[in-house]
Amino acid sequence: MSCGRPHAVPCSEVLEQVYVYLDGELGAEEIARIRQHLDECAPCLEEYGLDQLVKSLVARCCGHDHAPDALRQKILARIREIRVELSRPE
Repeated sequence: MSCGRPHAVPCSEVLEQVYVYLDGELGAEEIARIRQHLDECAPCLEEYGLDQLVKSLVARCCGHDHAPDALRQKILARIREIRVELSRPE
């Protein structure tokens, strides 16, 4: 996904880090870079909003259960694979 405009941080990088961003696991500099991109890029902001909604729904439905680290890594890897598949031209 890309809006077609150049950004300091490419859309692909922002989308790859969106869950880490949502989890508050980035440093201040990375947060600022991603926030700036989201302020400039409507498609990425829309994807961020969808990811934020999914995270909120999962948190509400699953309470405070934490996924094992290995499961979390498998899920993130699969998300990256799907994004690559979706970004390939048909």
